[in-house]
Amino acid sequence: QLQVVESGGGLVQAGGSLRLSCVTLGFTLDSAAIGWFRQAPGKDREEVSCISRSSTFTDYGTSVKGRFTISKDNAKNTAYLQMNNLKPEDAGFYYCAAAPTRSLNTCPRRYDYWGRGTQVTVST
Repeated sequence: QLQVVESGGGLVQAGGSLRLSCVTLGFTLDSAAIGWFRQAPGKDREEVSCISRSSTFTDYGTSVKGRFTISKDNAKNTAYLQMNNLKPEDAGFYYCAAAPTRSLNTCPRRYDYWGRGTQVTVST
């Protein structure tokens, strides 16, 4: 069974840091591009960041640029989202998504596998 599983969410004070992890099961991370999305209560889901299959291309949403860093460790089959200087508006459920692809250096428009999410809470 092909799955994506996130972890690492929790409660953090504003200005603090968290690192989210995303493990792929049933397929290797080096075959896929990865995206991180988030959804806050009452708001639409937004794409936070993506990383290409080869890790040579990354992209970030405007609100997180300079604070979040996406990466992949193919040896551990794990992708990460390092989140620094967290703000209350960063709170929500964070989802990892994977797209197995032949493309090495782009982020996809559509993802095939989604995790169940991990909750991030930022206190003031």
